Amino acid sequence: MDRLVNTVRPYAWGSTTAIPELLGAAPTGQPQAEMWLGAHPGAPSRIDRGAGPVSLAEVIAAAPEAELGEPAVHTFGPRLPFLLKVLAAGAPLSLQVHPDLTQAKEGFTDEERRGVPLDAPHRNYKDANHKPELICALTPFDGLCGFRHPAETADLLEGLGVDDLKPYVDILRAGPEESALREVLTAVLGADRTAMAESVERAATAAARAATEDGPHATAYAAYAALAHHYPGDPGVLAAMLLNHVQLQPGEALFLGAGIPHAYLGGLGVELMANSDNVLRCGLTPKHVDVPELLRVVRFEPRDAGVLRPEDSDGEEVYDTPIDEFRLSRYLLAPGAAPRPLASRTPQILLCTAGTVRLRDRGTADGEELALAPGESVFVPAGERLTLSGDGTLFRATVVA
Repeated sequence: MDRLVNTVRPYAWGSTTAIPELLGAAPTGQPQAEMWLGAHPGAPSRIDRGAGPVSLAEVIAAAPEAELGEPAVHTFGPRLPFLLKVLAAGAPLSLQVHPDLTQAKEGFTDEERRGVPLDAPHRNYKDANHKPELICALTPFDGLCGFRHPAETADLLEGLGVDDLKPYVDILRAGPEESALREVLTAVLGADRTAMAESVERAATAAARAATEDGPHATAYAAYAALAHHYPGDPGVLAAMLLNHVQLQPGEALFLGAGIPHAYLGGLGVELMANSDNVLRCGLTPKHVDVPELLRVVRFEPRDAGVLRPEDSDGEEVYDTPIDEFRLSRYLLAPGAAPRPLASRTPQILLCTAGTVRLRDRGTADGEELALAPGESVFVPAGERLTLSGDGTLFRATVVA
């Protein structure tokens, strides 16, 4: 096992305090948005096997089967197929969706054929992979996930008493549900931005007022008003009103599959995703919004937010998801309990988020042991056998292969 040295990304929406508090470090006063754990080429973790720090991506590339195991290499190729993050949202992230695997391959091939530079601001597809992701709350966590049923959204919009929203209310009540959602989102994102900014302002003012009243949508109204404060006049505020507002408690999670519109609004969480950078934005951002491509990718399927809670499997709490590139679980370790064996034929990243966790290597003569404090992590090559003990919380990221 190799202790990881990880990079923290300073995106503007990041919290200035959450990641430093997790790491037990002093805040710098600058936003610290994401700590990346893995072998993504944008910011690979570093390890030291005696010859000085080296990129985990380089170590895997030099001996993929030794590091990842034959099953993972056979299924996903000679690369770590997931990226683990600690995400700290101090302000809302952009409203976005991710393509499925077929859409990603087609989109990437098309943009390569047309010679669109990979770093072009209007480029949609940075690679040919899909990007399902899972966010698990470490603190209370606010987000938007999936389309609310249109009749419920019609009630929410009507409750604002804003004349500009009445045409959308009528469409949402007329059904059928999927075509109504498509029509409203198309109208919101395709409208004249100056005129739409005035409608957003009126809706935001009404939402702020309604948030103070004791109604069924008060918390959602407060979230939408906050979005408008961060992104005044952005059509994405109205697009966000079509989505479920969800407040996760620590230990609860959301799975974001292909085509599901979502946004993270605030809080600290552990995020696990397939190794891709493909994002199509709906709004709440100064970045490029490709409305026709977005509408091709979005799944206009009403649903509830789909809050996940872990299922116990012999002391390992597993977050069940329908994809193979990653699997997230956690261990809640109690002092005095017998060490738990941990072995896998696939690669793993282990992250401590609370207390102290001790890892002992059962495959070496001297039983090498590492102690992890909050925010510390290790990479465990395929086939290594460990035991876990201590008094703390450990998240485990691996693959299904």
